[in-house]
Amino acid sequence: KTAKFSVRDQGPGISPEDQDKLFKHFQKLNTQPTGDEPSHGLGLAIAKKLVEAHRGKLSVESRVGSGSTFSFELPIER
Repeated sequence: KTAKFSVRDQGPGISPEDQDKLFKHFQKLNTQPTGDEPSHGLGLAIAKKLVEAHRGKLSVESRVGSGSTFSFELPIER
């Protein structure tokens, strides 16, 4: 069994090329942050490491112009 958590936004979406870079350290994307906030390319890489350390999976589903859904799944143990 797993528990799945998802967050969906209605932003500009993420291109397939940028999706390949999302979870890698220090990668800058072609899309601009929606609030002009700074980015160092670490947040999602760190999040992925944390989720994987708990035997989970972090993923994104996105299309340009249609927003993005970020999800992570963690195993449930009894």
